[in-house]
Amino acid sequence: MITSASNPRLKLIRRLESRRQRAKLGLFVCEGEDLVDAALAAGIEPADLLVAGEDVEAELLAAVSTLAHPPRVVGVFRRDGLPAWAPRPVALALWHVADPGNVGTLIRTADAFGAAVALSEGCADPTGPKALRGSAGAIFRVPLGRFAQADGRRVALVVHGGEPLDEVELGEGTVFVLGAEREGLPGDLVASCDVAASIPLAPGAESLNVAAAGAIALYEWKRRL
Repeated sequence: MITSASNPRLKLIRRLESRRQRAKLGLFVCEGEDLVDAALAAGIEPADLLVAGEDVEAELLAAVSTLAHPPRVVGVFRRDGLPAWAPRPVALALWHVADPGNVGTLIRTADAFGAAVALSEGCADPTGPKALRGSAGAIFRVPLGRFAQADGRRVALVVHGGEPLDEVELGEGTVFVLGAEREGLPGDLVASCDVAASIPLAPGAESLNVAAAGAIALYEWKRRL
């Protein structure tokens, strides 16, 4: 039983709050039974596992938690244990989506529609605590890759000026390219895609949250099958 806050296993969990340390060590932390169970169900074993009251005093585990309500279980996992990039019939390619909640939600949405997810530099770390919670465990099932790896017929989702999404050709090999709400996609990136598409909005509506746009796009793709 761990009874000291200076225990190396607890110190590692604190270190892994940093994105730089997660990248350096190739490790990340999952807080709570739901995320840990999702990893185990996917056949991914933790590098370390701490259970409050069994392996560590509950107060000490609570002290290293990022959650408002401390978890009973905290697991440390290896980044290279996550699903490797593999082509799927549809993918989301995220450009500078810096909000971790949106990244996690898009991974969860991709899981629901059988999609892969590719991320550019400038995206939030999918293994950060907020992204992990947003993914609801889908990160252990969805192939993740680099932005350039999402090869296929690229459909840039733009707020205005694109072809209506329901009129755009969608099929196997579709890659939906999405940017952050504020900046959107740069013009040169849109020009490099095969087509630019817009989701029709009600008059006066400014834009959709990127996670909502990704969900609508994947639903439209699925509807065509």
